[in-house]
Formats: sequence, C-alpha cells, structure tokens
Amino acid sequence: MEDDSKMGTQKKIAILLLIIILFGLIFFVFNGIFLGDSSGSNILVCAVDESENRPGMGAVDMAYLISTTGGNNTPIYPSGMVHPTASEPAEAQAEGAGSQLLLHDSLWNNDTKQGAQYAKEIVEYNTNQSVGPVILINTKALDAIIQAASPLEYNGQVVNASGIDLIREDQVQGASRGDAVLSFADALINATHNPMKLIKMAGAASSQYFQGNLRIYF
Repeated sequence: MEDDSKMGTQKKIAILLLIIILFGLIFFVFNGIFLGDSSGSNILVCAVDESENRPGMGAVDMAYLISTTGGNNTPIYPSGMVHPTASEPAEAQAEGAGSQLLLHDSLWNNDTKQGAQYAKEIVEYNTNQSVGPVILINTKALDAIIQAASPLEYNGQVVNASGIDLIREDQVQGASRGDAVLSFADALINATHNPMKLIKMAGAASSQYFQGNLRIYF
C-alpha cells in the first residue's frame, strides 16, 4: 500500500510538471490562434489521469489557472471542490463520493465538452475567479512532449527519461517534492530555448491535440 501511495504521489507530481511546461507551450503554439478573445480571463488547464476506469476522458488529478494578463498563476487541488448544482455519477456515489459533482469526476462521462464546462463552473464557484478557455491534457501527452524534448539536461547530466523516472530519481537523492517539480520543469523549459527542440515539442503538442489527448474548449 505504501508503494502504491508513493507511485500515486509521483504521478501527481508528473502531471503538475506537465502543467508547468504547457504554460509556455500554450502561449507559443496557441496564442493568437485559439486564445485571441480570452483577454481578461484565466485559462484552466486540467491534468487528466486516463488510467482511472470511467467512460470519459479520465479523472482530473490536478489543475492550474493561468492568467492571461500577467497576474499570478494558481494551482488548483481538486480535493473537496464540488459543483454547486450538478450531481456526482451514480457509480461514484455508490462508492461514497457524495452527491455533488467533484472536480475530480467532472470528466466522468463521454461528453467531454460538457465535462469541461462542469470543470470550469466548479473552479469558478470555488475560487471566485473567471475562467475562459479550458484545456484538458492527459499523461500520454506529457510523455510525448517529454520525448520530443529529449535528451534533457537534468542535474548536470544528459538523460532520456519519463517524468516519473526523473522525479523518482530526484526523490531517491533526497530532494523535496517541490524541488523535484522545479528542477524538472527547468529542464523542460531549458529545452524550449533550443529552436529545434521547441519545434518538436510544439509538434508533439499539436499531434496530441489531434489524437484527443489534449483538448481545448471555449
């Protein structure tokens, strides 16, 4: 059980890393194309764990509000965040989730557009911040972007690895979870300074979009 808990923590950190790197990619690739009319609102990025068994895209394990006006960017922790009126799926209620729709379960059903709207409404209701575009992205997209950026320079070494691999190594060496996030994010951000890698990362993001692993709703 302890090993499972550690793996769950590592997966959540890896998802958070995805959000950090996408902060740069979103504006580089999509700004002016998709986000031209989003001035004054926040972009909601939902990190989706597609391994959780449900009809829809997956479970929202982490989210992030990205300011389009240069303000602070806010991490969103789904635990306890509920929709003001929508109900949890019956299957989740049977497992003790409660009656109000959780952010974690907002993408439960196959109607992903409706799920994105639920996620938006939940975040607005719980944070009192306005939300414009909603971006949904899963761990397959994370791995694709990391692969496109590889080899990465990390802790003074050139490595090819997945996000979870890098984080696990960092934790073994005694780094805090926050340091693990920041150090790996730095490696990915540094990769965007290489024009060829940046093109590959943008291409990976575009490919994942068309495969349905990265979705954008307005």
